[in-house]
Amino acid sequence: MTMQSQDQEVLEQVAQWLQEGREPYLNTIVQTSGSSPRPVGSMLGCCGDVIVGTLSGGCVEEDLVQRLASGAIDTTTPQLIDYGVSAEENERLGLPCGGRLKILVQRLSPARSGWVEEAITALRGRQSLTRRTNLSSGITILEFSDRFIPLRLEKDTLVQGLGPKMQMLLVGAGQLAQVLTQLALAMDYDVIVTDTREAVIAQWQGPQVALLHGLPDDVIAKHSQDAGNIIITLTHDPRIDDMALLEALETPAWYVGALGSLRTTEGRLKRLAALGVSDAQLARLHAPVGLDIGSKTPWEIAVAIMADITRLRRSG
Repeated sequence: MTMQSQDQEVLEQVAQWLQEGREPYLNTIVQTSGSSPRPVGSMLGCCGDVIVGTLSGGCVEEDLVQRLASGAIDTTTPQLIDYGVSAEENERLGLPCGGRLKILVQRLSPARSGWVEEAITALRGRQSLTRRTNLSSGITILEFSDRFIPLRLEKDTLVQGLGPKMQMLLVGAGQLAQVLTQLALAMDYDVIVTDTREAVIAQWQGPQVALLHGLPDDVIAKHSQDAGNIIITLTHDPRIDDMALLEALETPAWYVGALGSLRTTEGRLKRLAALGVSDAQLARLHAPVGLDIGSKTPWEIAVAIMADITRLRRSG
């Protein structure tokens, strides 16, 4: 079974509550400052004292649920709620020093929330879309998008991108690609897998993603020419990986990685340099790919790769 992204997990549970005739709350981080434990766009669904998702990983969720249950928040229309407005509140809620969250609280009803099912269908199909929620009326509409749109507030409207936040292209359809794909999908990446070997593609047992047979340089040239893309070679075959890297390092992709040991990497760098790859381009290559945490198994290597990508994304 494919691991769900957290957005999809939250919306799936919210949809279940709506189908039962209940009126759950969808809570979304719309602004942060200081040391925020969760990024803008993070969502929490709650119904009674049951929650799905997270806003802080701490006491913000508990406090918010209690306030909603007691009627302390007027939810006839969507409301913007601030947390961490003082040092005392930061300490009480366990927020990092100076952390501050602005959360949109939206009460949903079965009669006005058909958009939730539409969003789930799109997310299951790895389709990007935009949620527009009017803060005065509470009406939400969806628009399909070509790519993920970062969350923003426009006057009295929340504009929130849902769906894959970044594309990852994997060269090589072996076991590591299968588990790496599972992690990447759960973390809201759109994944494409390519391999020159039809037999390897035919044996794919990973999640349902685009599986492209062809020369890696051709696939990269056609499908991965965006600065927000990630390209990683995983085949261990220099005839395949080198061809892919020659093309990948010509693209604006922000992350290009190659699997292999230090010794393999040393030989690869020499070959690429001999083929005319510049020092500046070679400096862009993350090889051996992933954080050095002593990974051995496919899952450990996949974790190390996603950890390195996450580290660099969060550091800007």
